[in-house]
Amino acid sequence: AVLADKVAELEGIIATMKEDELRRVADTENYKRRLRLEKENAVKYANEQLISDLLDPIDNFARAIEAADLTKDFDSMRAGIVMVQDQMLSILKNRWGLEMIEALNKDFDPNEMEAYAVIEDDKLDGEKVVQEYMKGWKLNGKVLRSAKVVVGKPKSN
Repeated sequence: AVLADKVAELEGIIATMKEDELRRVADTENYKRRLRLEKENAVKYANEQLISDLLDPIDNFARAIEAADLTKDFDSMRAGIVMVQDQMLSILKNRWGLEMIEALNKDFDPNEMEAYAVIEDDKLDGEKVVQEYMKGWKLNGKVLRSAKVVVGKPKSN
């Protein structure tokens, strides 16, 4: 009888342990599922604030197009587009850390610039950017796109 009681007690302990383990496994699976969903949502909505910040400039582009259709005035249309571009660049710089790489007339920097061509010029005393094909951009100090440039260098003798 003592042995049967002990077996029953141990079986009860084992049953409780099994239930606890099943609950832990279920909790772990639920935790993993919740993390996966949170990650998916973080990726899905990662650009939400950026897109939200750009809605006003997008609306302003639409207004500039409407105004251009009405007035047919190139100068005011150009001024409107320049204003929208300035607004977008300001938002991207101040809120998101985007900055333009200043290249024209600067010393050539291979970390931020890509030379599409090199020309020789006696007036130069070092490698300088003499033409810019495409603007370069940095995001929080990291080069997103290097500036595409023509480099001038002194003639070699």
